Amino acid sequence: MSDVLLLFRTFVRTVEAGSFTAVARDLNSSQPTISRQIALLEDHLGCLLFQRTTRTLTLTDDGRIFYDHASRTLEAAAEAESAVGRRKGKPSGELRLACSGVFGRLHVLPRLARFRARYPDVSIALHMTDGFTDLIEEGIDLALRVGEIRDGSLVARRIGTSRRVVVATADYLARHGTPLHPHDLAGHPCVIYDRLLTGASWSFQTPEGPLAIPVSGPIHVNSTEAVRAAVLESLGIGYVPVWHFVDDEIESGRLVVLLRDFEATPQPISAVFPSRRFLPPKVRAAIDFFAAEFEIDPRLRISDH
Repeated sequence: MSDVLLLFRTFVRTVEAGSFTAVARDLNSSQPTISRQIALLEDHLGCLLFQRTTRTLTLTDDGRIFYDHASRTLEAAAEAESAVGRRKGKPSGELRLACSGVFGRLHVLPRLARFRARYPDVSIALHMTDGFTDLIEEGIDLALRVGEIRDGSLVARRIGTSRRVVVATADYLARHGTPLHPHDLAGHPCVIYDRLLTGASWSFQTPEGPLAIPVSGPIHVNSTEAVRAAVLESLGIGYVPVWHFVDDEIESGRLVVLLRDFEATPQPISAVFPSRRFLPPKVRAAIDFFAAEFEIDPRLRISDH
């Protein structure tokens, strides 16, 4: 066969995309070409990789087994290329980068022009989602994640810090008063983020140790960006990462940070990537770039200076 790796790549992309048409669109090819490449690979292997209908593709048992092996083969090939690429010192190729929707909108997209200016040979495929992203299954090179990384199969480098603060508008406080202790929140309408791991309970650090305060309010939302919006509309008090406020809302006095002496334990912001022996130059360049960018941003930097 003239290019087995090409067929491996087409197969893996097809599994991840779920259709020949989607892969053809991504590769600027045609659906018949992708279908023909899969058929060539099946002939080469002597087995059926997909069960095909007019509307769906489903992996066979052989296809599932081969997907794992093909993915590792492509990773090994990428490592071999990376070893040479590192010697050349020139990041290139497509970087598949994942992050949450709000973090991507506020802190990744605004920095991509500078990244591209520095590394013009690297293109970006940005995947923004608030759901779980399986880096291996979805072929992600690098993810920027807030919170502790508990998956031991991944490599994580801390590149920033996320501080969660209690905030309200000056207008809200003028009408409802200012809470001075976490216990005072019981008398205030709070904007509840339904996906917070602790539920309708906000965590604080006190001289006596951790404190969990039950909160309530008429506004419940399922995204932290909605918490930000509701707070800015003076609908209640919010508990949200400080990096959500990039338009001088706090500096101008429109928003007031409350309970500064009781802030929750900060969370790490990490660059996360699959465990590999060789790190592609494009990934290494992106990690170093975002680490440097976040360190000069007071909302994101690791240090307290």
